[in-house]
Amino acid sequence: MNFSEYLKNEPFGILAKAVETANVEAYVVGGYVRDLLLKRPSKDIDVVCVGSGIELAEKVAELYGKKAQVTVFKNFGTAMVALGDWEVEFVGARKESYRSESRKPIVENGSLEDDQNRRDFTINALAISLNRKTFGDLLDPFGGVRDLERKIIKTPLNPDITFSDDPLRIMRAVRFASQLNFDIDPDTFDAIIRNRDRLSIVSQERIADELNKIILSPKPSYGFKLLYASQILHMIFPEMVDLQGVETIDGKAHKDNFYHTLQVLDNLCTVSKDLWWRWSAILHDIAKPATKRFDKKVGWTFHGHEDKGARMVPSIFKRLKLPMNEKMRLVQKLVRLHLRPIALVKDTVTDSAIRRLLFDAGDDVEALMALCRADITSKDDKKVKHYLENFDKVERRMAEIESKDQLRHFQPVITGEVIMATFALKPSREVGTLKIKVREAILDGEIRNVFEEAYPFLLQNADKMGFSAARILTAEEAEQMKDQEE
Repeated sequence: MNFSEYLKNEPFGILAKAVETANVEAYVVGGYVRDLLLKRPSKDIDVVCVGSGIELAEKVAELYGKKAQVTVFKNFGTAMVALGDWEVEFVGARKESYRSESRKPIVENGSLEDDQNRRDFTINALAISLNRKTFGDLLDPFGGVRDLERKIIKTPLNPDITFSDDPLRIMRAVRFASQLNFDIDPDTFDAIIRNRDRLSIVSQERIADELNKIILSPKPSYGFKLLYASQILHMIFPEMVDLQGVETIDGKAHKDNFYHTLQVLDNLCTVSKDLWWRWSAILHDIAKPATKRFDKKVGWTFHGHEDKGARMVPSIFKRLKLPMNEKMRLVQKLVRLHLRPIALVKDTVTDSAIRRLLFDAGDDVEALMALCRADITSKDDKKVKHYLENFDKVERRMAEIESKDQLRHFQPVITGEVIMATFALKPSREVGTLKIKVREAILDGEIRNVFEEAYPFLLQNADKMGFSAARILTAEEAEQMKDQEE
């Protein structure tokens, strides 16, 4: 099989010329070759050189000209060259050996065969020659093309050795299966199960990175089912495993919240590629096991699971080494609010209730409503249609109130700075109480969020609390103080 026709265009002409000029052997390997055969677009190219990968990278940059950007990683013996839209990584061919306590290999210079032997899966051990006499020839020592056609993830060598040497490959096997919708070869999957405890030597950051790639795959439920079947999920994410199972009392059963969660995740994936929206789907019911109760009259209940789930989010993110920043806070907010919209369906719901949801959701209303719609997993088409129409109704009312009140960017005109300046107070509980009183009055529609109405309301309520104004501010002074509010 020859791919010279595919390699006529940039940057392969430059690569071939550099290989010939440097008088070395070199091959395109790994993911680019796999994706070429799968007809998946890719701009990332890995080149293995029998010799110095860094020297070959420098030769490529020299031939390409000033626009080439070279980054050298001497400690790893690799170099990256940016050639327009392409990123090409160069490494010398090597062979590896491992110690039991570490997934970091002992590296020696090697041949192309050595380099292909160390690859994780047959579909990633493919190589295309960049050498003049064999330009474009495909080298496939382990039947990777056959496995691509069969849609199989399989290790090139003994899977027990492959996974024991570098247990991160266990997560990568599941990730590739999920991304490509491939099966894992039975012998390979059995070796995953036998060697899963070796994941203990892998950093949590690397595991989280692979887990996030599974979550970002087209249908992540498949990857999670593989993690569950291999009991890897039990090791890395026991809270999610706790969702699995159905309990029945007096003939009343609840749904399996594990498979419900996976369906919600898949549903959300059809409308968003955002990783953190998807994490909100994974965690939206995470506290159901902890809040599950049986009531003889109504059956199973999960009261307060949204609030307890939101409280669980930071500890789960921290343990999984996920970012403890605005990403975590977004997930926490969506978990806490995911039941709120459905409670606003009735025509008797006040504008105040809608206004409060808009205030609490802020700029994340779209994410919240996407999660709510994804949370509909009934197999009854009539029920699904009914629920979706209810959400349509809520969104129409939200749009009406949003256009009137501009609540997504709501910031009360009365800030803590204004309160402290008016009453000569230091930061205190009383300042917070007054802020809340003003905010609640605005959200309840008692007053508008304008200084002319909010400031007299503040003075009136402060007087009831026993505070007298030390000075009366103007609207202009209050506006200047907004930027000082924490």
